[in-house]
Amino acid sequence: MIIFPALFSYAQDSGRIVTANEFLNYVSAQYGSIDDYEAKVTITKGKEKMNGILYYKTPSLLRINFDNPKEQVLVVDKEKLVIYIPKYRVIMQQKLKKKGGVSGAGMASREGLKILKQNYTVAYLDSPDFVPLDDGSDEMVKKLKFVWRTPDEGFRQLIMSVGEDNLIRRLICVTADYTEMQFDFTDIMTNEGIPDTRFEYDSPASANVFENFLFEAE
Repeated sequence: MIIFPALFSYAQDSGRIVTANEFLNYVSAQYGSIDDYEAKVTITKGKEKMNGILYYKTPSLLRINFDNPKEQVLVVDKEKLVIYIPKYRVIMQQKLKKKGGVSGAGMASREGLKILKQNYTVAYLDSPDFVPLDDGSDEMVKKLKFVWRTPDEGFRQLIMSVGEDNLIRRLICVTADYTEMQFDFTDIMTNEGIPDTRFEYDSPASANVFENFLFEAE
């Protein structure tokens, strides 16, 4: 796996501040070398919190096996989004648009970073320095702020925290209606050779299925 901290260190040592766009290019290059990864993910929305194991494989395969809510599953393949909610024995399926965006968790990927570079402006949140992930935290990150160029994107604003290994540790995503969701990624393991079968999901036969719950299929 290609690691780029040395490039960043050289720029610092030379006395030149690395711009937000340059740093984003380093992160993009890092994710360009990642074909798949596994991570623990925690999703926070207001007082609600969900956590589980996330699997991602380029270009667009995503699966989260939730521990909380227990047995809940989210799967995204090239054609559809599937969410199984065991509490209600419900499966929610959505055919994806041909020209679709990327989910919040999916922004931490090669494809997600491409969308951010194309469709958002980027700047450092406060400074180009490494800062604690949270107040009092020993983990140091750089924080980037993204703002949409047009209202056509799924999120109006994102704050990305990138660790010293150039891996994304946290994404705070703000939707068009100002709903905030936070995604934390820990124990990230890259290029494990995750098979495509990991993203196949056989839904329980007894569950009720709701089709195209977000928008009409094209």
